[in-house]
Amino acid sequence: MGIVVNKDKCVGCGLCVKACPQAAISVVDKKAVIGDACNVCSQCIPKCHFGAISLELGEGTVDLSAYKHVWVYAETRNGELQGVAKELIGEGHRLAREISADTKIYALLVGNNLEAVAQECCEWGADGAYLIQDELLTNFTTDGYTKVIVDAIKEFKPEIVLYGATHIGRDLAPRVAARLNAGLTADCTRLDVALDTYKAYCEKETTLDIASLATEDPADRTLKQTRPAFGGNLMATIVCQRTRPQMATVRPGVMQKRERVAGATGEIIKVTPAITSGDIRTQIVKIVKEAKEMVSLTDAKIICSGGRGLGGPEGFKLMQEFADKVGGVVGSSRACVDAGWIDHSHQVGQTGTTVKPEIYFACGISGAIQHQAGMKGSKIIVAINKDPEAPIFGIADYGIVGDLYKVVPQIIAEWDNAEALFAATK
Repeated sequence: MGIVVNKDKCVGCGLCVKACPQAAISVVDKKAVIGDACNVCSQCIPKCHFGAISLELGEGTVDLSAYKHVWVYAETRNGELQGVAKELIGEGHRLAREISADTKIYALLVGNNLEAVAQECCEWGADGAYLIQDELLTNFTTDGYTKVIVDAIKEFKPEIVLYGATHIGRDLAPRVAARLNAGLTADCTRLDVALDTYKAYCEKETTLDIASLATEDPADRTLKQTRPAFGGNLMATIVCQRTRPQMATVRPGVMQKRERVAGATGEIIKVTPAITSGDIRTQIVKIVKEAKEMVSLTDAKIICSGGRGLGGPEGFKLMQEFADKVGGVVGSSRACVDAGWIDHSHQVGQTGTTVKPEIYFACGISGAIQHQAGMKGSKIIVAINKDPEAPIFGIADYGIVGDLYKVVPQIIAEWDNAEALFAATK
């Protein structure tokens, strides 16, 4: 792939020379010449008024117009649809309608005996589901799931495929992308649909109007995939313009679920997988659940998080007592995890888990931007901190300036009275 000049059209005006940020273009004998410094940024293309400069795609380019619809890998465990799948169906529904009226959102289900889950996907907003079932797919295996998903994508050609950024999604998505020679953006926090900028300028010769152009040329639709970079200090937007499908993993708790419509139906497409035991290099002998108590931050309605202000690992005993009293779970800032005070599974933030509970108690947490990115979607945020200038107070609904070791025990003591008062007002 590279920038090429049509010598018959070029008049040597030099506009492309001025437009090139790499100083990679020169005019020789009244014709533009592309030098080795060119990084294919394409900024010269819309500047040429004579259509003499274009992007040569080269070998291996796919027919983008052959790909259509949005797929969501609907992750299941023990036959139950996971919360991140519901969120992605909601986001996929929005993207599909943004692309065009006839673009559909499909759930991709892999496993066995998942007919009821396929129906549930439709209730959460999917237009239908691709159902890939086999006894060999009852339990997740990287080899087996990768093969059948790659085969399905090659056959049905979805335009966009989304995965949850879970342990399974992060294992599966890059393997599928590698086999399809497609791009993949990990841990996205935002997705949008837009046209390829330079083509819109060249073809329309006007200011871009994404909403009106998005449905005119299916081959030009691009998924803008935004994810944090450099420890959350920068948000990078990534596009895959020349390959399909466009694929991304999305953090749980970031996207919005649609309202469930009981009884909603959709198109169920049963796909018979071509898979044998020889395709799976690993054998599951026994599934042993981890003995230690696991925390589920994404599903919690109340989270009691502790930060550096706890002073040490013993502070999380108070957080656990707090969580037990209010019926919540214990969260943590990254500083506490890095210090070894608590397991990483409790971490909330840009490099931890993104959460949206009903109530988020931030105890002794200063509120760095990376932590805020993981919990600012909470319905009610209660901040407890000695420092009145702590950034967490900037997003808190309720702020208490004080020693958490004095404030939290008081909340615990008064919680039963608060519940009784709340029940009486109903």
